[in-house]
Amino acid sequence: MGILGGAVADRGRGRPGRSAPIDAVDRQLIDLLRANGRASYAELARQVGLSAPAVHERVGKLEASGAITGYRAVVDPAALGLDVTALVGVIESDAVDDTGVEAALRGMPEVEDCWRVAGSEGYVLKVRVTDIPALEAAINALNRIEGVARTRTTVVLSTKWEGRTG
Repeated sequence: MGILGGAVADRGRGRPGRSAPIDAVDRQLIDLLRANGRASYAELARQVGLSAPAVHERVGKLEASGAITGYRAVVDPAALGLDVTALVGVIESDAVDDTGVEAALRGMPEVEDCWRVAGSEGYVLKVRVTDIPALEAAINALNRIEGVARTRTTVVLSTKWEGRTG
């Protein structure tokens, strides 16, 4: 979320050096919206003890500062037929173009999340697919990306929680 030491820190979203203080009410609003992004301003206002217009203004400022970067639906992957989840470590070749690798990863719909990491792997990906043959195809596609030396895959057996909000 970009919150460091009580302030919203810009994370390269086109607002260099811009930050705004986060107070206890802003933190409460963020927590409430993380739990239910569809909550109305009236409901949020009731929970934080402010008027709906005041909450609307605060949420707008949190969005403008980059503390809130968007809203999305959280779906059940199984309901979409995505029954296999894997974490894939990407080991880059020595002569790698990060931009090209990242663009190729972004273009793969099977890659749900991508983290740049320290260590022997350059990236860790969360991949969701319909079945094991689809996972094999995704891994093969990853290994064909220019700049990828190899991958290391861990298949998820079960998910205990995801997208923690509390």
